Amino acid sequence: MKRILFIFAVILFTQTSFLYAKSVKNILILNSYHKGFEWSDKLIDGMEKLFYKSNIDTTILYMDSKRISSKDYFDKLKELYQLQLTKHKYDLVVAIDKFAYAFILQNYKELNIKQPIYFLGIEQFFEEEVKEYGLEGKVSGMMERRAIEENIDIIKTLMPTIKKLYILNDQSANGDDSEIFIKNAIKKVSEKIEIEYIRKIRFEDLIEKFSIYKKDEALFFVRFYNDSTGKLYQNYEIASFIQNAKIPVFVTDDLFIKKGALGGKLVDIKQLGINSAMRIKGILQKQVNTPKIEVDNSYKYVFDYGKVKEFNINLSRLDKNFTYVNAPISFFERNREFINFVFVIAPFLLFLILGLMHNLYLRIKSAKKLKQRMQFDKVLLNSINSPIIWEDDKGYIVDSNSKFNELLNMSCEEMQGKRLRDFVENQNVSNLFKLLKTFINKNAFDENELVLKSRDDTEHIYMINKTDYTENIYKTSGTVVVFTDVTKEKLALREKIKHQEFIIQQSKLAEIGEIFSSIAHQWKTPLLEITTIAQEQIYSCEGKIDEENNAFVNDIMVQVKYMAETISDFQNFIMPSANKVSFDIYEAVSKMLEIMKHNIKYNYIKVNVNVKPNTNLIIYGYKNELMQTLLNIVNNAKDAIIKRRKQNKIKQGIINIDIKNLDNKVLIEIEDNGGGIPKEHINNVFEAYYTTKQNGHGIGLYMAKLIIEDKMDGKINVENTKNGAKFIIKLGVNDENIIARR
Repeated sequence: MKRILFIFAVILFTQTSFLYAKSVKNILILNSYHKGFEWSDKLIDGMEKLFYKSNIDTTILYMDSKRISSKDYFDKLKELYQLQLTKHKYDLVVAIDKFAYAFILQNYKELNIKQPIYFLGIEQFFEEEVKEYGLEGKVSGMMERRAIEENIDIIKTLMPTIKKLYILNDQSANGDDSEIFIKNAIKKVSEKIEIEYIRKIRFEDLIEKFSIYKKDEALFFVRFYNDSTGKLYQNYEIASFIQNAKIPVFVTDDLFIKKGALGGKLVDIKQLGINSAMRIKGILQKQVNTPKIEVDNSYKYVFDYGKVKEFNINLSRLDKNFTYVNAPISFFERNREFINFVFVIAPFLLFLILGLMHNLYLRIKSAKKLKQRMQFDKVLLNSINSPIIWEDDKGYIVDSNSKFNELLNMSCEEMQGKRLRDFVENQNVSNLFKLLKTFINKNAFDENELVLKSRDDTEHIYMINKTDYTENIYKTSGTVVVFTDVTKEKLALREKIKHQEFIIQQSKLAEIGEIFSSIAHQWKTPLLEITTIAQEQIYSCEGKIDEENNAFVNDIMVQVKYMAETISDFQNFIMPSANKVSFDIYEAVSKMLEIMKHNIKYNYIKVNVNVKPNTNLIIYGYKNELMQTLLNIVNNAKDAIIKRRKQNKIKQGIINIDIKNLDNKVLIEIEDNGGGIPKEHINNVFEAYYTTKQNGHGIGLYMAKLIIEDKMDGKINVENTKNGAKFIIKLGVNDENIIARR
């Protein structure tokens, strides 16, 4: 039983396969052109669209007649097609366009074609030609008839003021078929408008001819593949020409409608293929009586939206239904599927919207409260005198208060969303960034203060407090930095330290003065004894005093007196001033030089004191401390001169002390020829414990600056001159007790 069923199934399958194979119809399509030629590709695409849904199988052969058209080439094709038709059996041979149709007619008998012939795409059919080759009753087809006259009427309707119309048609065989229709149309309109019929022109000249806009002129493009040189041009080159033409370009088929042509009454090439495929299917199924020759009427009125707007064409003059290409798509067309979907779920959306609106109401209410809170926080932060900034965990600035904005002289909008390092050109930001970097790297400051400048260029000292924060709602984190202005406290502390140093220095000088007073007291007793002995020597001679002894005793008395006065001068010089007093600066300079005149003299140094006439010399301050300052400067100059003389760079040292008035100030300039201060040291000589000498202590010039600037409200600076260093001291004059040196 199983064997019988198996045999029955095999027989059934075999019969079914045989019947199916017998029902399949095979057609040979001979294409005049090459694969990639857009006109024939669209035609075949339309045919195969219908064939795919039927039992018709196609074989396509390409003649490539646009690029090769020699007799030898066609002879080779004939041999190839003879082999093709011998190996395969077809039910119908289809010729696409003029070259394939003519080739089949001319070689029908040699190719041993027994099947019917169907043509499509040609514009003219001649029954005499069919009879010439003895093919009566075997040829059917569908002609493609371009709407030449109708398109010229459309051009006249849309451009009522047109003065000249160019008609472009190439020199191909297809162009010859179209020419009769073109000339008939020209006869009807040549009296009303000027016509220029172009068939022979170089492609470059064609491009140039229509590269300039001419009012009331248009181009009617029928076809153009070969120029006067015979060169074949590709569709993209022709499309580029049409796109760039400066006058409206009307066409006859839909090949270039989306590539720059303005439009017209167009042959629908793909629909021509579909219509032809329907007729072929009817012939193969014996539903159409053959032979059957007909003209395709697959026309459509299509215009390019952009070109219509470009040339200001009013399509309302055209009493036809038309469509646009390249038109802007409306919102509804772009979102048609979405809109349909929305209508389906509209009831659900309604409840969702109501819920969202309620939620939105609650969010708005919360947002108002949050905004009020944020405004309150902002006002609160801006009312704090300390600059505040907060950053996120990546270092981007989230916000800052007004004091911080004033500190950097920038607005909050400029800083928000950026990092501090983006503003490194701002000196305050540069200083701040360095300090914050130290804090991040070491979690502590090497220096616990930061000096920044405000808008008025005033320096402020800030202490920094950095705190990390974490926000739990949006899971964000960052850093808040608060700057506390401690300028007053720091300046007061510095002033206190300087005052203490001044007091300590005075205390040291007082101790030295007491020691020296003790020494002076011990020295004065021997000096008095020396004076007494000398006097006794004179009076013990019992009236016999010679001139030599008298001169000797007088010399002793002079030297003793000088020593006593010198000791008193040193004692007065070393003792610190108890209070500020008014004193003559010239007198102070003179006493300072008197103290060290021997040291200067024996080191071959010349000191010149120059006082400008009518100079107010009275100042108010600490006399002895100022003299110590001047002594320290002159002593430094002496050391530099001695060093330079040992190097044989100078023979004699010179120190010039100039005193004059400038802007109600006493200006004291002390200049030497000791070679000056090295550039790398000159900006640091007034710092505490900074010295360039091998055994120096670095306190002399520091105390000089402290005395001049902090205790006497003056200014002291140093600069290098051609020969050495120049110290410049400015002190205020005491106008109450004016003494002028004339």
